[in-house]
Formats: sequence, structure tokens, C-alpha cells
Amino acid sequence: MSPEARARDPYLVKSVVHSSQLLLAFRTAGEALPLREISSRSGLPKSMAFRLLYTLERCGMVEKVGENLYQSCLRPFKQKLYRLGYAAQGADYQFSIDVSRSLQRAAAAEGIELISLDNRYSAKIAQRNADLLVREKVDLVIEFQTDENVAPVVAAKCREANIPLIAIDIPHPGATYYGANNYEAGLIGGRYMGRWAKQHWHSEVDEIVMLELTRAGVLPRMRLTGMLAGIKEVMPKLDGCRISYLNGDGRLSESFESMRRHLRMTRSKHILIGAINDASALGALRAFQEAGRTDSCAIMGQNASPEGRAELRQPGTRLIGSVAYFPERYGEDLLRVALDILNRRPVPPAVFVKHQLVTPETVNHVYPNDRLFEMTLV
Repeated sequence: MSPEARARDPYLVKSVVHSSQLLLAFRTAGEALPLREISSRSGLPKSMAFRLLYTLERCGMVEKVGENLYQSCLRPFKQKLYRLGYAAQGADYQFSIDVSRSLQRAAAAEGIELISLDNRYSAKIAQRNADLLVREKVDLVIEFQTDENVAPVVAAKCREANIPLIAIDIPHPGATYYGANNYEAGLIGGRYMGRWAKQHWHSEVDEIVMLELTRAGVLPRMRLTGMLAGIKEVMPKLDGCRISYLNGDGRLSESFESMRRHLRMTRSKHILIGAINDASALGALRAFQEAGRTDSCAIMGQNASPEGRAELRQPGTRLIGSVAYFPERYGEDLLRVALDILNRRPVPPAVFVKHQLVTPETVNHVYPNDRLFEMTLV
């Protein structure tokens, strides 16, 4: 029953409805939850959730097991088993692989059927996959595709089929957005680039190059806008500095070729490079290495991908940092948002991930398990 229908039903006892919403927040036996998580899962204000918890505790239906931890004394209600559709960005793109694996783990843990497809970084295939998921009559679609021009098409297919949609990283009309806070991630990287240039180049920057992913549209480009703003915040005298935009399509090979062509035309001695992702950052770095001009660049990536982290560990690397998005953690959070939508709990229009700067000095602290994983492959 929808919230609107509940509001019109004169026979419903609202306090019982709210209590059931609260008890549904406990999904597994023995699960201990803090008040904030119970409020988030149930969609109830913290003050109301606290009063209900107090009452249910007095009635023996909830137990307080810590200063701010609660357990249900009842067997968890059996939730409806959902079928979710997931269209991945591409199986050859590490960020997408990490998102897919985390989502598959989370779905398996919740006993939810996940129909997974691969968009293969193709606008045409993304549309075909959307049609397939609609025909499968999934309860909700999680879409990860890069092309801004295809987003309205995919969104319309889901809307016409009355299927809720979550869009990862690229906004889709009417969909719940999940992913990067692009401008904030850019600011984090840009501020560090500015500090690095002040320390190592005494603020002498001849050129700033931004490696774009043009077809992804305006929102991902905000990473680059944020980087520029962050650099200029630290070094305000750079207003007259030359700024170049190159389209690397978010890929190593295309970024390598774009930067290689650019290096044939520029003789700048100190170049700051902001890349849309680590693949582009590494492509640019390889171009500077090929040209024998590595010392003239300082590069900031985005995503802190395994390849980027491996480069950050190289002695003397000119990849000075990357902003982490933690795609390996996306799955559990995406599933929580999906279940909130399907259970008609309040969900904001945009759910942002947390970002953290990773540098050669901090990479082993932020990702300490990388070394263990590498050892298992030897």
C-alpha cells in the first residue's frame, strides 16, 4: 500500500504502521543496530524512532544491547524476494568490475536475485540491455552506462514499464543518482595539486591540461571544474595560465594518444594534469614517459583504481595522487538504496559516496590489503 493510500485509510492505526516500519529495519536474526541506522532504514525521524524503540523495549519486543545499540526480540519478518536488474559499464574496466563484484556479493548475502548484463561501454548495447531487463520484468534496474545522450532513452524505457531506476555516476532523468560527488572530488585533487606545485615548482606552472570524458556529459566534467577551482584556490595568481582540454574518453589508449599529440605542440616545462579517471591519468603519464619529459608533469587521477594505486607505489612516480571512490564498497549501499525504494521508504534524489585523497605516501595506509592480494597472485 502506498503512503498516500495509507493516509486516506481511516481504519489504519498509524502507531502500529510506524512500529512495523521500525521492526522491518531488523533484517537478520541477532542484528544490532544504532538509532541512526534504524531511523534511516525505517524512514522514520530519529525522535519518533527513539520513542518507538523505548516503548517496544518496555513491551519486550526490542532489547537494548549497548549504549546506542538495539536488537529485535522477534524473528525478522520475511521480506519479499526481489529480482533486480544490473547493467554494468564494462567488464574490461576495473572500476566497473569492482562495482559489479561488490553488488553481486551484497545481493547474494541478502538472497536477492540479480540479473547482470554488460553494457560493454557501448550506447547501443546499453539500450538493448535496458529492453532485456524490461522484458524480464525486474523489480528495479541499477544502470551503469557512460553515454549522456543515451541516459534519457534508458530512463524512458524503465519509466514506461513502471520500473524504478538507480543510475550509477551518470545522471538519468527521473532516476535516483548514486555515485561520485564530482565537484567535491575534483576540489580534493585540485587543492593537493596546488600545494604540490607550490612546494616542488615554487608555484611556477606553465600550463594546466584537463583530460575529459566528453560523452559522459556535464556532471562528470565537474570533477575537472573542481580540480581547476582547487588549484586556483591554492594558487590564485594562476588566472592567466594556459588551460587545455583533451578528450581521452576515460581510457588509457585514447588518453595516451591525445597527450602524445599535445606534447608535439607544447614546450611547457611545468604542466599540471587533471584526469577524469586513473586510466586517463596513466595514459597521459605514458605519453610523457615516451617523450622523455616526465619531470615536466604532475598528474592527478580519480578513482584510486588498482592500476592507479600500483603506479602510486612506484618510486619517483609523477602520478602525485588520486581521489578514491571505493567502488568495492558500492554494492551494499546500492542494495540498501534499492530496498528502500522498493519498500517505499524515503530516498534522497542523490546518494553520494565518500571521497579520500590517496598519495604515494598514504596509499599503503588507505589500501593496506593490496600487498596481501598481490602476494596471493605470486
